[in-house]
Amino acid sequence: MINFIIRCSVAAASLFFTVALFYNGYWGWGIMMILLDVIIGFSFFRNERMIMALNAMRMGDTEKAKNQINKISAPQFLPKKQHAYVLFLKAVLGTQELGFAKSEELLRKAISMGLRTSQDNAVARMHLAGICAQTGRKTESLTLLAEAKKLDTGGMMKEQINQMQKQMTAAPSKNQMRMAQMMGGRRKTPRR
Repeated sequence: MINFIIRCSVAAASLFFTVALFYNGYWGWGIMMILLDVIIGFSFFRNERMIMALNAMRMGDTEKAKNQINKISAPQFLPKKQHAYVLFLKAVLGTQELGFAKSEELLRKAISMGLRTSQDNAVARMHLAGICAQTGRKTESLTLLAEAKKLDTGGMMKEQINQMQKQMTAAPSKNQMRMAQMMGGRRKTPRR
């Protein structure tokens, strides 16, 4: 909240200074200040912590990205797309700490809010498919993988998706597990 107040005061001072420059006849400096005002205005729509977290993710530094995301105190006040990315990154980076249920909830909320690129949508669906597979929902996992395959237009995740699909088809279903248990499963050794 303090960052927002500082940003608002800097924007107001910059706008006042720009108007003063135009009023006093300094047109060249006024135009330069308009460009600075645009940059300051851009900061209202882009969170600096989000930019740093996404950059850390691209560099492969997940700990730094997790720290930057956790420093965002009130993501609900961000624009809708940025809020979706905060939820998406929290779910992807913190699956082990949050647990499957909370991570799945965050991913579904991020997908419903809308992620910008189809690649990010594909990653979210693939991660959600992995969670569904871990919790025993094989059919839902396979449909999510099919959606992720459609969204992966660049083919960057083709190998990972195919590997997950192979694992899903090789894994026994719940019914097969129940049948094995009903048929006796593991035999107990008799006492001597």
